Amino acid sequence: MSTADLHEEEIESRFEATFAVGLVIGLQVTLALVSLGGGWKLIGLPGWVWLIPTVPEAALLLPLAWSVPRHRLEQLGQRRTVALALVGVITAANMLALAALIASLLSAQEKSGGELLLKGATIWSTNVITFGLLFWELDRGGPIRRREPDPPPRDFQFPQDENPALAEPNWRPRLADYVYISFTNAIAFSPTDAMPLTRRVKMMMLTESAISATTVLLVAARAVNILH
Repeated sequence: MSTADLHEEEIESRFEATFAVGLVIGLQVTLALVSLGGGWKLIGLPGWVWLIPTVPEAALLLPLAWSVPRHRLEQLGQRRTVALALVGVITAANMLALAALIASLLSAQEKSGGELLLKGATIWSTNVITFGLLFWELDRGGPIRRREPDPPPRDFQFPQDENPALAEPNWRPRLADYVYISFTNAIAFSPTDAMPLTRRVKMMMLTESAISATTVLLVAARAVNILH
């Protein structure tokens, strides 16, 4: 891998991905603070329950963002493992939050439309960011492996892959491209510009669409109904 590729990968993984995870933590902290201030609960649990996943998330994010432990992980060949563990923690926490919110709805504990909208927006936004990170980490072996000679087969077919004339020289998908795939999949419940090629990403996109549809159709619809 060239020096330019290494520099580009470090910017993408150390700063852009860190910002994305930091945004997720920020959403969770904001919801926790608003819940505590408003006395909001989740299936009878106090508002600070939204802070629980931020502890392991921050603990896993720190060694990926800080130079010294990051380089140590690279030497041990464990950086990608820690990154996937971080995404796994966020995904599991978000799915549990959605399940708890649905249980709260079914038991008629949710009375405020604004409260429901904020909870639903946090879960939906976290879903988009998380699957964007997951696609970015898995496609063709991840951000490092994609830049090496003879990377694994593509998991996604981008328009630039089909027609290189549409792209700048030596174009490669970056984190923003995968977050865009995730966002459009969560909105349209189907792929748009990039097509999934492997079964694993098809199943991941199916899961993301299911979470998004549940959040939008059940939670948001109920919130709008309360507001009316």
